[in-house]
Amino acid sequence: QLQLVDSGGGLAQPGGSLRLSCAGPGLTSQYFVISWFRQAPGKEREWLSCISGDGRSTNYADSVKGRFTVSSVNAENTVYLQMNKLNPEDTALYYCGAAVFRYSPQVMCAQLNYIYWSQGTQVTVSS
Repeated sequence: QLQLVDSGGGLAQPGGSLRLSCAGPGLTSQYFVISWFRQAPGKEREWLSCISGDGRSTNYADSVKGRFTVSSVNAENTVYLQMNKLNPEDTALYYCGAAVFRYSPQVMCAQLNYIYWSQGTQVTVSS
């Protein structure tokens, strides 16, 4: 059982930045694909970004491309989501998920079977 722990949420001003982290033993393994999701009140869960377990490949939803950057530090077994140019529409509960899957360029990260989840960290963007 892989337990994911996320952190880094909080209050940010429009145009500001936050960095989320998602940690778990062995998370940065080639056998995982890790994605970030968010869910705002009254809205469906939205896939944001994914990274291969070895950190070599990434993909992004159009809504965050160019503003958010996913990365990983293998030695820390941690995946990060750097969020820049935040706007109020980014307000949501953010969480990470891990799928047991070896990344390939053809993979549709949003459609993978994520079986490990973090508890979620709240991001609020407001002036």
